[in-house]
Amino acid sequence: MSMETEQEAFWRGDFGDDYSDRNRGAKMLSANRAFFSQVLSRASNVDGVLELGANIGMNLLAIRDLLPDAELSAVEINQKAGDEIKKNLPDVDLTVSSVFDFEPARTWQLTFTKGVLIHINPDRLHDVYDTLHKASSRYVMVAEYYNPAPTEVVYRRETGKLFKRDFAGEILDRFDDLELIDYGFAYRRDPSFPQDDITWFLMEKRQRRA
Repeated sequence: MSMETEQEAFWRGDFGDDYSDRNRGAKMLSANRAFFSQVLSRASNVDGVLELGANIGMNLLAIRDLLPDAELSAVEINQKAGDEIKKNLPDVDLTVSSVFDFEPARTWQLTFTKGVLIHINPDRLHDVYDTLHKASSRYVMVAEYYNPAPTEVVYRRETGKLFKRDFAGEILDRFDDLELIDYGFAYRRDPSFPQDDITWFLMEKRQRRA
């Protein structure tokens, strides 16, 4: 097990529990269905999905509706949130641990984060990038707060807990077998399906020629 970062302890504890209580409900699920229907419209034949930082599974619930036959897997650091995933999605292959301690033993067609990289210690981002890439057989998607340059934002009066940057750009620079195939923005004031001002990027691994 790796040495726990300040951010991991934060999300493993009471703040993570409170986050789970705030971020749920039918309206969020509808917005997530609309969000992932757009993202997945550019991906084909996705039969396996891994989410890093799944919380209570609101993203996976939406994906289950859109891809009813796909095999879903998740990594979640907060035990209370993980218990809720198993209650609502008992077929999900769940690992309750830090993403830094997760060692993928297989690959999935799509690996993704949504609102997770922004909360990772910036000095450890490369480890999450490596896991996203290693665990993917085809697609990597990140949906996060975008900023051209790294910057920290005070989050619910807490410092050192939220960071914005060009996550996708760093991933593309790190792995020369990935190419960007689509991206978009989801606005918090969308009248029908609001998200939290996130920018998403869908990347695909180039197929190696024999």
